[in-house]
Order: sequence, then structure tokens, then C-alpha cells
Amino acid sequence: MSGSDPAGISEPALVEAVRRLEVAGTEDVSDETVQALLTAGARLYARKVDEEGRDFMPVREAGVLTATDVAVTVTALLRAADLNLFDLAMWTNRAPRGQ
Repeated sequence: MSGSDPAGISEPALVEAVRRLEVAGTEDVSDETVQALLTAGARLYARKVDEEGRDFMPVREAGVLTATDVAVTVTALLRAADLNLFDLAMWTNRAPRGQ
């Protein structure tokens, strides 16, 4: 159902809540909240790409994330999944589903 999530929160309200967290000071947002948001976002993105057999930008606008934003996050995610750059290269070159 477009426009709402299974928890009954409209997508616009959810996006607005996340935006408010984004501009909050880091001390105002718990580690657990950041972990939950990043986990949910990564899982949803990966599922959409895999299940729908298509690729789309993971962010709304190109250039919205800095190189530091991406490098810090990707490095931490690689560690969390016990992957290295060689493993990442293999995934990057995999054929999209359905091809």
C-alpha cells in the first residue's frame, strides 16, 4: 500500500520524522535509533532492488551525501557484515536478478 507502512504511519509522516532526527544534534539521537533506521533502510533498499529486479538511487538527490558520509557508513557496514572490499567487488559485479 503506497503512502503508508504496515505500522500505520504514513510515509510522509515517517519521512518528516526521519528528517527531524537528521537535523538534531548527535547527542539528541540514541545509538539504538540510528542503528534501527540504518538497518531498516538498508534492508528495504536491498529487498526492493532484489525483489523488483531493478536499481534506483539509494538517496533522493545525487551529491546529498559527502564522500565522508559514504566512506564512514560503508566501512562500518562492511565490518558489521564481516565483508571486505574483495567481497564487495564480487557483489558489485553480480548480474541483476532476472538477467
